[in-house]
Amino acid sequence: MNTPIRRLSVFTMALFGVLMLNLTWIQGFQAQSLIEDPLNSRLYSERLSEARGPIIVGDENVAYSENIADEDSSPEYQRVYEGGGVYTPVVGSFRSYGASGIEATENSLLDGSDDRLAVRNFRDIITGREPEGARVQLTLDPAVQEAGYQGFVDLGMNGAAVAIQPDTGAILGAVSYPSYDANEVVSITDQQSAIDNYTAMESDEDKPLLNRALNERYAPGSTFKVVTAAAAIENLDVTGESTIDAPDVREFPSGPVLPNATSGGTCNGGEPDSLAHSIQISCNTSMANWAIQMGGQALSDQATAFGFNPEEGEELQVPMSVTPSYAPVETDESILGRAGIGQSNVEATPLQMAMVASGIANDGEVMHPYLVDSVLDSDMSVVTQASPETYSQAVEPSTADMLKDMMVLVTTPPEGSGLNGAIQGMDVAGKTGTAENGTDRTHNWFIGFAPADDPQIAVAVVIEFGGGSGGSLAAPIARQMMEAVVL
Repeated sequence: MNTPIRRLSVFTMALFGVLMLNLTWIQGFQAQSLIEDPLNSRLYSERLSEARGPIIVGDENVAYSENIADEDSSPEYQRVYEGGGVYTPVVGSFRSYGASGIEATENSLLDGSDDRLAVRNFRDIITGREPEGARVQLTLDPAVQEAGYQGFVDLGMNGAAVAIQPDTGAILGAVSYPSYDANEVVSITDQQSAIDNYTAMESDEDKPLLNRALNERYAPGSTFKVVTAAAAIENLDVTGESTIDAPDVREFPSGPVLPNATSGGTCNGGEPDSLAHSIQISCNTSMANWAIQMGGQALSDQATAFGFNPEEGEELQVPMSVTPSYAPVETDESILGRAGIGQSNVEATPLQMAMVASGIANDGEVMHPYLVDSVLDSDMSVVTQASPETYSQAVEPSTADMLKDMMVLVTTPPEGSGLNGAIQGMDVAGKTGTAENGTDRTHNWFIGFAPADDPQIAVAVVIEFGGGSGGSLAAPIARQMMEAVVL
């Protein structure tokens, strides 16, 4: 054998060796991860012949499987969704070409393949009973979810809202608008139409597939001032009556000047203003001064205590993944001052700001938010049951009490900036926000909880590019969601 042929033979054998090693690696070590990969369409298409369990909100099945096959044919299950776009951002959709939301995160329970259902599955094989997936009960309150969604429909603007039960962390509402009707993307009799509809939504500039409540970050604007106030109380040993300079315009060594956003352009006639009054009327210059006085590390640490700045691998799962919120350490005085009023590099999801409101409502203790209350087997036996867990002790109870009192002033006439968040007959804690975003139309926020003396619900609402104020645009939706629980 001459040298060229020998070299070619060796090279060919090496290629076969690499191929065998690759096949061994894929089949022996990566098989399970590939099976579970959300991009693996076979994970979903092969399940169309099985009865998938329902997803439940309140007492209603908002997602369930319906056998659409002829009587003499093998079962073929079409997923059906109730509520139009109300629940889709949370529930998601189960398609022959993929899945999202709870349909994706709880897939193995819904399709019955989860190891926790092994005993049931074995029993079904022995008895000849048709297998069925588990039932997933969500924490959503239908009245809260529908009130929030209808609020956005009436307003006609994009945005999101999150409501949390402060003492447990149960998510009572997670609204993202615009949304979509999941039935339009799941047809198994006209799969091409379903795919076309989904593809069109992917390129829609209004992003109906985006879960804004969990996965979109916004500058929180003045709602972040409660975090700044918390840091001032915790680090500077101040109270609501403590004062700091509140000039009509705050000048910085670098960067543009900071004006006040209050009517008339003044907080206290240009005189030093109290922390409580600054929160009530949403004073910019005084809150910037508090941030500068405490320093960037203290402000960032306080935000972290509420859930901002998670370390890699510690991002929230509810069980869907939540986009991290950030409030980094700032050292430049101009940037730090603006961070203190929720601008600069501060970015937050609606869920994060709901956690801030919820932590203050719950004596400073932030509970880990969650969406799945329980999972029941087809025979109604309990597979899993949620147990509330503490996420962090963000502030001392005494600090939370002071913040609560300040936030009640926000919804109290005549000076409160969030009067549209008030509920007749009870004290409501709130905070408005108007956030610059690089356009001429601001984002508009409201966070709060009710009743202030016995909180049952904490909320955060953001209106995208509303161009108005948090008090006028976001507060009415927040009030409607709170009223669904407290009235």
